[in-house]
This record gives sequence, C-alpha cells and structure tokens, in this order.
Amino acid sequence: MDAHGGDVLEAASVAMRAVLRTIMGCAYTRSRHDDATMIDTSHITGLILAGGRGSRMGGVDKGLQAHLGMPLAMHALLRLSPQVGEVMINANRNLAAYESMGAPVWPDTLSDYPGPLAGFLTGLEHCETPYLATVPCDSPRFPQDLVARLAERLGADAAEIAIAATREDGELRLQPVFSLMRSTVMESLARFTASGQRKIDAWTATLRQVAVEFDDPSAFVNANTLAELRGLQR
Repeated sequence: MDAHGGDVLEAASVAMRAVLRTIMGCAYTRSRHDDATMIDTSHITGLILAGGRGSRMGGVDKGLQAHLGMPLAMHALLRLSPQVGEVMINANRNLAAYESMGAPVWPDTLSDYPGPLAGFLTGLEHCETPYLATVPCDSPRFPQDLVARLAERLGADAAEIAIAATREDGELRLQPVFSLMRSTVMESLARFTASGQRKIDAWTATLRQVAVEFDDPSAFVNANTLAELRGLQR
C-alpha cells in the first residue's frame, strides 16, 4: 500500500457506512417497465474500473485519491449503485482499501496492467446478471441517468453494447469506458484479448454497438493527473 494507504483505508471505511446509509435511505426506485425492450435494473451489474497504473499521476492508485473528502472510487460507487442491481470493483492494488467500500473487488485476470479491456473481461467473468455496466473510477460527475439511458437504447436497438458519447466541435466522440454490454459478449472479448489485442474501439467495432449521445461533455471529464484532479474540486 502507498504512503497514504492507511489514511485512505480509514476514510474508505467511514465512507462505506455513508454509502450504505445513502443507498438504504434513498428515494430512488428501481424502474420496472412493461415494454419488453426495457431492461430491469436488477438485471444489471455495475463495474467500477480502478485497475490502472495511474502513470500520469506518478504511479499512485488513482481510485484511492481524495476528491472532496472521499476516494474517487467511492464517488463512483455512490453514483453508480442506485443505477444498477449490484456493484463490483476492478482493482489491482490496495485490495483491502477497496474491499472496505463494501463491494466485491476483483483484480485483472490478465497480467501487467493491460488496460480497460482487462477490467471488462474480469467484470464479465464475475457478472451473474445478463448485463454489465462500466464506469471509470476517475470521473466523479458521470450522469445519474447514465445506465438507464444506455439500457433504453441497448434494448431498443437490439445491440450488444451501448456506449456513451458526447459532441465536441460538432463531432460525436465515443466514451467507451462508459458502457452497458450484454454478458454474452464475454466469449468475444476473451478471444480478442487472447490474440494480444487491447484497444477498446477495435473490440467494440466487432459488436452490434449503439452510441448514446449525452448533452453535457463535462459530466464525463476525468482526472488523469493530479492537476486535473485539483481542477475537478473547483
């Protein structure tokens, strides 16, 4: 664990209790629709991607960096939990700190920090629901209706994966780590990564995919550096 590991673990334990109070007392109602194209929230597992090297942050464990008094991963957990049936975390370091947040933690099954697709694969291997929603740990402002909107389009378009997108300078830009996929794509991803390929766009291009446009690009801003993290706190 890094030099801040003890403090982070203590903060995560306190924050975990806040998470449970928030979720248990939340007025959020899991939606159930008669329309066959809609997906029941209880059929979706959420995955927080926190398994990266944090290279541009000097190698620190990004998900455990403090943002407004809580680890970034806890912000993601608080925001994602009401949108799905259950949540798990993909992490490769400081597993006890992540486990104290109250969700199952699974490290990559692929070695040497191979990137987000390794997190996807790990999530799919442990997913016990028909659908898996993914978010990164370093974007604490992602939409509170993210999963619902992805689910609506995934069902309506009979797609295998729905990907969030934003428009920048008039061009639609995919945000592939914000996605909802059918758990049946696991075999495709296993074959893809076994061949040595690691690019998300190259894999999703092999699937029936649908882009779901969101109006506010700032909701998907992430912190790749400590300076960017400080910027999020303004």
